[in-house]
Amino acid sequence: MSELTGKICALLSFLYGKQVGKTVCKQVLELVNSYRVRLPSPNQASLDQRDAILITYADQVRGGGRAPLENLASFCARYLTGVVNGIHVLPFYPWSSDDGFSVVDYRAVKAGYGSWDDLLALGVEFRLMFDAVINHISVESEWFQGFLRGDPAYQDYFVEVEGDPDLSQVVRPRALPVLTRFATPEGQKAVWTTFSTDQADLNYQNPDVFLEVLDLLLFYVWRGAEFIRLDAVAYLWKEIGTSCIHRPQTHAIIQLFRAVLDEVAPHVNLITETNVPHEDNLSYFGDGTNEARMVYNFSLPPLVLHALQTGSAQTLTEWASGLELPSNQVTFFNFLASHDGIGLNPLRGILPEGEISGLVDRVQAHGGLVSYKSNPDGTQSPYELNANYFDALNDPGFAEPSQLQVDRFLAAHAILLAFRGVPGIYFHSLFGSRGWPAGVQETGRSRSINRQKLEQAEVESELADPASRRARVFQPLAHLLRQRAMQPAFHPRGGQRVLQGSPAIFGLLRAAPGNGGRVLCLQNMTAKTQRINIDQMDLDLPAFQAATDLVSGQLYPLSGQLSLRSYQTLWLEL
Repeated sequence: MSELTGKICALLSFLYGKQVGKTVCKQVLELVNSYRVRLPSPNQASLDQRDAILITYADQVRGGGRAPLENLASFCARYLTGVVNGIHVLPFYPWSSDDGFSVVDYRAVKAGYGSWDDLLALGVEFRLMFDAVINHISVESEWFQGFLRGDPAYQDYFVEVEGDPDLSQVVRPRALPVLTRFATPEGQKAVWTTFSTDQADLNYQNPDVFLEVLDLLLFYVWRGAEFIRLDAVAYLWKEIGTSCIHRPQTHAIIQLFRAVLDEVAPHVNLITETNVPHEDNLSYFGDGTNEARMVYNFSLPPLVLHALQTGSAQTLTEWASGLELPSNQVTFFNFLASHDGIGLNPLRGILPEGEISGLVDRVQAHGGLVSYKSNPDGTQSPYELNANYFDALNDPGFAEPSQLQVDRFLAAHAILLAFRGVPGIYFHSLFGSRGWPAGVQETGRSRSINRQKLEQAEVESELADPASRRARVFQPLAHLLRQRAMQPAFHPRGGQRVLQGSPAIFGLLRAAPGNGGRVLCLQNMTAKTQRINIDQMDLDLPAFQAATDLVSGQLYPLSGQLSLRSYQTLWLEL
């Protein structure tokens, strides 16, 4: 028995018992062999400082008389070549709700978006990230409609609950009932719906579901995915009487995915999306070799927001000082904004509840909204801030110089880009959008505030105007991304030391793998000039008299005091 076969059989036996596990193991190996001949020759996953990923909808920029995916490729080629090298195309499959995350058909491109060939063309210039929305599927899907018709092929694909069991321990990311009733030929059936009545959870206690999803992941690799985002993966395994989150079986399923991908597609990076407290989030690295290659760094967005709102990086510094990776094979997927809101669960255990409440109040005062979750004791608590990140940092109604607001926003992203890991930048952040409250009124959904689709001609016109907010955000961010891409010190698996000092300045010392070059990253967190004493930072710099700032190109002395202007970023190449 090969090492791969032994690992897969052991995990499947844990999930389904020895006898069934043995049968499923044989099916998995047959599936692996069927894809082995279709996929490119295996190469190891490679990441370096050039990796930065745009997060965008397929139809984010409209116009030009072309299919959205073709339009997106043209837009990105024009503006983002050399700026980012990866594109996370949010669900482009046929969908019924949740702006794509209620998938009707996992293996098709939504009519009107374009084709698989368009995605393949996009992948020529950029590395592609696909979503695997595999906790749930649309109730309009053929799978669920077959279940409702009584089709035997789909009878165990979903989680049916009989009677009135105690579900109070179940952790929910929503303030909605966990079960939804559907009419079937056999009468009403209660089906598990973690996220909405339109999203029926899949039943991984049925090995056929596991095999179907594994086949799907390999299909995505065949279609060009180099990054696969496991959406809402923490909720996969349902077991009444438990919290139904972070179950050992869920980790076993991810380990199975990783084992198979390592065998036939080791170039693929598996990324877990788990909007949960930080320690739980880190558990999806496994032992550093057997689960996700990257996890979403969910604590970073609210901590950076908190630091810039308060003008103090103290909590951000303390948290970052404790960041550890279980091996040099894994790293963080860092981001500030996305199609979703700013999660608050990842702050719990890091910030006191009073500070979290203050963050909520400030974002609401800026026009943002709050989504709530149900707790096991029947109460509700804030789960997510729904706001455009620019507006979360800057009060739209406050009389403040517009450049100061832009500088504050750029400061947040300079921190993002300095952190060890791979940065993901949401389209609306990279191109300086503000919130879309009209969208909330139009759809009735809070998350719409940060999901506006844009007319390409209008965006390009604003980008051509140096005085516009879009240009004043995009051009400096593009410059930072280009500088980052040229510096091995920003390698996602390079060294990182958090510097202690004034809470008004956040500092990181980044180092290239193998004791290569270093970059000293200093960020003023305030609107006032701040000073820092280089001699007190223990940088071991006896041979250096000055360093070049990668941002401005200026020389700075490496002794005595440095002054940083309002929200100034310094990346000093040592």
